[in-house]
Amino acid sequence: MKLLGAHVSIAGGVSRAPLNAEAIGAKAFAMFTKNQRQWNVPPLGEEEVELFKRNCREQGFPPEAILPHDGYLINLANPEREEWERSVAAFTDEMRRCQLLGLKSLNFHPGSHKGALSEEEALKRIAEGVNRALGETEGVVAVIENTAGQGSSLGYKFEHLARLLELFSDPSRGGVCLDTCHLFAAGYELRDEEGYRKTFEEFQRVVGFKSLRGMHLNDSKGEYGKRLDRHHSLGEGFLGWEPFRRLVNDPRVENIPLILETIDETKWEEEIRRLYGFLGN
Repeated sequence: MKLLGAHVSIAGGVSRAPLNAEAIGAKAFAMFTKNQRQWNVPPLGEEEVELFKRNCREQGFPPEAILPHDGYLINLANPEREEWERSVAAFTDEMRRCQLLGLKSLNFHPGSHKGALSEEEALKRIAEGVNRALGETEGVVAVIENTAGQGSSLGYKFEHLARLLELFSDPSRGGVCLDTCHLFAAGYELRDEEGYRKTFEEFQRVVGFKSLRGMHLNDSKGEYGKRLDRHHSLGEGFLGWEPFRRLVNDPRVENIPLILETIDETKWEEEIRRLYGFLGN
């Protein structure tokens, strides 16, 4: 089953997220568990947690169909010790919030070493932070998102993702989310059948589909291999519709959240409808 959805708003409380997802015809959704641009926010209240769980049940969203995202301020590769500690604490708090909400995963960006560390040193630093969070929580999988490779960000190569999974203290609590815009920007071809095949054959060889816990479906404002992280509405960027037609018919991406982060939320309902229309076609 293809679980298509979008990254929906939590304005008014996290309990609104499943209602917002249902309103656009989604069968999956992503969300933040708190304000993504603040370090410190109030804890989740018991009433809000129970209302979130009830709305998920009533709208038909099991935990496996929900892929929460951590905040934008977190940088687990930060070379400055004090700032790194702050990021680890915030990431751990986000893992705890997911656990409280009954969610099974937390999607995060690996982070940037700011040119002060080697890639291997930075990957070990990220894993150290994740491992601390894993040790203080239960049941929530840390899901690494690939990046476009802008600046000194890590995660733009499949080898980075595989190395992080290797460094996690509990392999069962590590996974990967692939973003189509980021793949394309980082130099992984998706537009034609041969490029699509080669990209995912390489992913299987280096990482493995067994680790794939979700995908972000975004067209790209940037050209191939330019490392520009600029999402676009489906069919309106350099990727076009064909990669997404292939994805929804790819049996390797069944039963995982396939999430729109495209730039015009007024188009999400139509994008979801069109994607479901590609099934079998």
